[in-house]
Amino acid sequence: MDRFSELLRDDDGAIADAAVRAARVHSPPVAALPEDEVRRHVRAVVQAAIGAITAGGEMSETDLRAAGRLGADRARQGVPVAALLDGFQAARALIVRTVVERGRAAGLPADDLLEGMIRIDAVATALEHRMVHAHRIAEMEMARTTRDAHAQVLRRVLHGESGDPAPLDDARPYHCLVGDVSDPRTAASLERRLTGGLCGLVDGRLAALVPRLPDLPEGTPPLVASPAVPLAAMPAMYDLCRAGLHAVAGEQGLHRLPDLALAVATTGAPDLGRLLAETLLERLDPAEVFHRQLAETALAYLDNAGRIEPTAGVLHVHPNTVKYRVRRFDEITGRCLAAPAGTAVTHSAHWWWALRTWLATRP
Repeated sequence: MDRFSELLRDDDGAIADAAVRAARVHSPPVAALPEDEVRRHVRAVVQAAIGAITAGGEMSETDLRAAGRLGADRARQGVPVAALLDGFQAARALIVRTVVERGRAAGLPADDLLEGMIRIDAVATALEHRMVHAHRIAEMEMARTTRDAHAQVLRRVLHGESGDPAPLDDARPYHCLVGDVSDPRTAASLERRLTGGLCGLVDGRLAALVPRLPDLPEGTPPLVASPAVPLAAMPAMYDLCRAGLHAVAGEQGLHRLPDLALAVATTGAPDLGRLLAETLLERLDPAEVFHRQLAETALAYLDNAGRIEPTAGVLHVHPNTVKYRVRRFDEITGRCLAAPAGTAVTHSAHWWWALRTWLATRP
């Protein structure tokens, strides 16, 4: 292979310079880099390749290290791996073409030239693998570093701690979202839909600050979203959204915090709710199936403004069944679901709170 090795002599750097030009022509992201930066790396890789080919095709760790530095640096410079490979393949093709032309001009036998091409291919493949591996490792390290930094910003903002909110815009309002999601894989699938802000696991649950609310598919775990507010108001919104998750336990999809105002307020005073349930529903037995049916019917009746037909539709029963259950509810409790004049709001709210609390009681 001595005569073939002579074809690879690059004392004046002509092969390396031609490889630089080929890489820049065939890869716009590489061409966007400073030419000296491209030349520095390409020359190192070309010299490593020539050394390995001249040595019979054996790659040393020193030779591979040059390719690794090239791949890692391009990742940090934002050059995609596909664009990196475009430039590498163009430079590789240029070197092969140059060697073939030199070999023919020197009268090198075809068998020697073919064997040399095989050596070039093996060396180039090894360099490419190391370069791609280093690029991916660098990308993962950067993603992990960026993700960790963003998670710290998200936690600081939600907990009301001081610090730079970047990449969040301090002058822009954001929606606070909190989801009943603690599994990192499930959280990652939802994060792809929560764009324009920051997402992550905070206090063990998925949390996000986004400029606009997302469209979510059916079956999405429950998420509670606040109105868009300045970052300074986020700690209060975060606490309310967390409380809102308790109010929508067992449900799915996106829930707006203002729609949960009553539920959030009542869950904040559980002892008072139990006292109310014990007072209004003292004659009902949580272990009695029929009593639980009456309570469920009464709650649906309140939620549907005392209208029989909608209540029957929600419960999937006949309207006459609703009428019967409401009547029996009044008889057994000794009270009336219908509000006296002038007390409709408080009367209904008290019954609603008492029924929800009572139904949450395990027999």
